[in-house]
Amino acid sequence: MPEPTSTCLRLSKAVFAAVVFAFCFIAMAPAQADILANVKQRKTLLCGVDPGVPGFATVDDQRRWSGFDVDYCRAIAAAVLGDAKAVTFVPLTARERFKAIQDGSVDVLIRNTEWTMARDTSFGVTFVGVDFYNGQAFMVRRSLGINSALQLSGAKICVESGSAAEVAIAAYFKTHGMNYAPVMVDADGERPAYETAQCDAFTGDLVTLYSQRLLLAAPDESIVLPEIVAKEPYGPLVPQADYRWQAVVRWVHFALLDAEELGITAGNVDAMTQSDNSDVRQLLGTDGTPGKSIGLDAAWAANAIAAVGNYGEIFDRNLGKDSALQIPRGLNALWTEGGIQFAPPVH
Repeated sequence: MPEPTSTCLRLSKAVFAAVVFAFCFIAMAPAQADILANVKQRKTLLCGVDPGVPGFATVDDQRRWSGFDVDYCRAIAAAVLGDAKAVTFVPLTARERFKAIQDGSVDVLIRNTEWTMARDTSFGVTFVGVDFYNGQAFMVRRSLGINSALQLSGAKICVESGSAAEVAIAAYFKTHGMNYAPVMVDADGERPAYETAQCDAFTGDLVTLYSQRLLLAAPDESIVLPEIVAKEPYGPLVPQADYRWQAVVRWVHFALLDAEELGITAGNVDAMTQSDNSDVRQLLGTDGTPGKSIGLDAAWAANAIAAVGNYGEIFDRNLGKDSALQIPRGLNALWTEGGIQFAPPVH
């Protein structure tokens, strides 16, 4: 049997080693940021955007920002700070965008960024939802007399050489037993080749196609076909470690969708606080305090909706029927209207 003194000494050494290890582990672990507290103290939201995508984010000569992504930034600022103008827009290139989230240069990235597994699991960021279901499609001349990508068999199609689009259309045509003649072009060469009749159609994501259509000499003579041949969901990104901030940005997005479903608009939000509908009253803070769980006041959703409108208003104003782009709602319609936009209720 070992001596008690010897046993205690060994135990003391083991406990000391464990304490030292725990101390070192805590010291080496990165401190978790409290972005919500930082935004409130700073009194402005740092929102990363792409300044050159029509409909999503553009800035004019007077430094006035507009677009779908811009309105999302303003909705978050209104929910958190009660002021939709309390946003500092940070223009970011594709190369800069993830680093800006990682190093805290921005609080949230809302910049036409596709949600993929690699980005969601390897970059230290989290996608909080899908605010726009984008996807690869085709543009053709009306004179061809077709209205579906399934009628493109035998067509000459302009596509960027070595791009993901090249792979996607090859798979699409193979799946549907069709053939086509690829016309390979360099980056940004699709529209010039299409305009000079080197191809019957060209492919790209919906946003690009509708934007490029406006630049054609005769935009109305071309149409974007309805089929989506590859998925490209866009959504806001936030740092992975700050779970409360993830919840704030996620529920602002959901609030905008729920508002559209419940018929709450920028114009009627004040009147709707007196609604008999309990879901409306919960969302607008008349009943209960749903904002408390994410560190916001009772009027957080009402403030966001009053500032920029509901999801449908944001879409129509910047991308849809009230914009120059005229992008159909399609998949971005509410689930009650044939689309797949769906939000949990706020209770």
